[in-house]
Amino acid sequence: MDVEMKNGHMLLFRGNHWDKDLSPEQIQDVMTRWMAWFEGLMEDGRAKSGQPLQRAGKVVSGKNGHTVADGPFAESKEAIAGYFLLTVESMDEALAIAKLCPALEHGMTVEVRPVSECCAVQQRALDLMAAAAG
Repeated sequence: MDVEMKNGHMLLFRGNHWDKDLSPEQIQDVMTRWMAWFEGLMEDGRAKSGQPLQRAGKVVSGKNGHTVADGPFAESKEAIAGYFLLTVESMDEALAIAKLCPALEHGMTVEVRPVSECCAVQQRALDLMAAAAG
């Protein structure tokens, strides 16, 4: 099984203020189309999960998580507003789904990323150990 198929793709929705110039009726229209889009993806098995994210949270850093601060610190226009976890077979299919996001026309952006089997740091360590061994 292809790694992309096995682990899926993540759609990350960027832009918490895409609705600022819309009327309540326009926002409701986008949200109705958004829910229909997501429910269709869940029903046909191409989405595994998805949730909006709260605008505030905490950021943990430092040795043993010593520092906990209010966050996130990203520019508000770059903040991640939510995600979908897709179970599609390729990046092309994930991109085709991302292009259907109802809020794109209002300034939201969608980042599409394959979900990796392991983190890049772990993979680099495994590659270095394999190179050293042989």
